[in-house]
Amino acid sequence: MVGQNCWMTKSQQSYPTDLNDTQWLKIRTYLPAQAQTGRPREHSWRIILNSIFYILQGGCAWRMLPKEMPPWKTVYHYFRLWRKDGTWERINRLLREKVRLKFGKKRQASASILDSQSAKTSEGGSERGFDAGKKVTGRKRHTLVDTLGLILKVVVTAGNVQDRDGAKSLLEKISTEQHVIKRLELIWADGSYRGELITWVEVMLGWKLEVVEKPKDQNGFQVLPKRWIIERTFAWLVRQRRLARDYERLPETSEAFIYVAMIRLMLRRLATN
Repeated sequence: MVGQNCWMTKSQQSYPTDLNDTQWLKIRTYLPAQAQTGRPREHSWRIILNSIFYILQGGCAWRMLPKEMPPWKTVYHYFRLWRKDGTWERINRLLREKVRLKFGKKRQASASILDSQSAKTSEGGSERGFDAGKKVTGRKRHTLVDTLGLILKVVVTAGNVQDRDGAKSLLEKISTEQHVIKRLELIWADGSYRGELITWVEVMLGWKLEVVEKPKDQNGFQVLPKRWIIERTFAWLVRQRRLARDYERLPETSEAFIYVAMIRLMLRRLATN
């Protein structure tokens, strides 16, 4: 029943990916309100979210949702609707602000880190290309995070899109979101972003792009200042089986799943003391 789904306690969770009561309380106010007219909703938002989190973590196809969950077409409908109307990105922003406040930060970031992650794709789908640097056929996740590793913006492109071009697309989009970048001043990045992009960022956006270079005498792997933060974020993402490989036909769907992954991570952060 809907009431039972809404107030399921931790001990009653069917799957490890299900929201517990504390996590549910942290997110429910950000979900769309019940329509005042029309047919009442059959399934609670909580069970819809649990189903989407199951898909994300388990990596299965929509049609393979367990039968005790809502019909897969219903779950997919809300996932797609919230992708198209910006709900996933909005919830990501609101929860990020709460996490930042919890860790003693301002709501908005003044510094960020920029990088891309390549992911193999399945055979179908649009926006697919060969990343010659990583020797991967698939897509790139151009990502900007704050100093806690929380995502400010992600843009998914074909794998053959250069990092500098993907960064321009990402930064142009986020530059219109004043509720996200009002305090932003500094972006750290690796050597692939050097050159004309540094000037473009300063002239067009008024920010400073600072390249964090590898030490000249580096031998083997070494943690680099600031850049390790976004590498950790990429590691968080690929722990979700749906994101270990890009199975989506549309890059916008890939972006939505990345925001869902961060929402789930931040809910766990907010639910702990």
